[in-house]
Amino acid sequence: MSNSSDPYPNLESKTGSTRQCLEIMSTCNCRIQIITKSSLVTRDIDILKKTASTVSMTITTDNDALAKLLEPNATSPSERLKAVETLIEKGIPTSVRIDPIIPFLNDDPENLIKTLSSLGVKHVAGSTYKTRPDNWRRFSQALPETAEKLRPLYFSEGEKIGGSVLLPRDLRLRLMRSMSTLAAKYGMKFGTCREDLAFLNTAACDGSWLIRR
Repeated sequence: MSNSSDPYPNLESKTGSTRQCLEIMSTCNCRIQIITKSSLVTRDIDILKKTASTVSMTITTDNDALAKLLEPNATSPSERLKAVETLIEKGIPTSVRIDPIIPFLNDDPENLIKTLSSLGVKHVAGSTYKTRPDNWRRFSQALPETAEKLRPLYFSEGEKIGGSVLLPRDLRLRLMRSMSTLAAKYGMKFGTCREDLAFLNTAACDGSWLIRR
């Protein structure tokens, strides 16, 4: 729960729909992995402790101001870091997705990775920004100067896969290899998904290996 839609939208604090689903799943001996950008996941620690579970928190950047531009309706990175700390303290295996990596914005995540290591995170995953017409339009409006720098990397030199345009493979490799090196430096496993660079992985890219058996 869930790659395509965050299971903790803002409305969840009122409806409790995800919590109800987790309660049902916990009684059915389901193994649970939650992928979210919301600190609200800490509300459900009591349920997660009852069953084999893990949380994968997406933290695109540790810069709250930049995050406000990239993810205007999401919980701030500082709140997410506090949530990661709480989850780990309560015994919930937690990984972090630094995703998407965007050149000129967040392509040097060492400070964030160092912080995550200090909190006890055992796994980080990374992936680069993949453009589609809708997200490129929004990105260009929010960060026009950066978009102009990125334009040739995607639309002249990039690699089209499916309905998305990716950065050139050599640049993706350099960015993900750098993350892999940083993860090793700070004692963490690393994984990258959807980049055709699985040889860099030191554990399953999505962090599912952390789920208690």
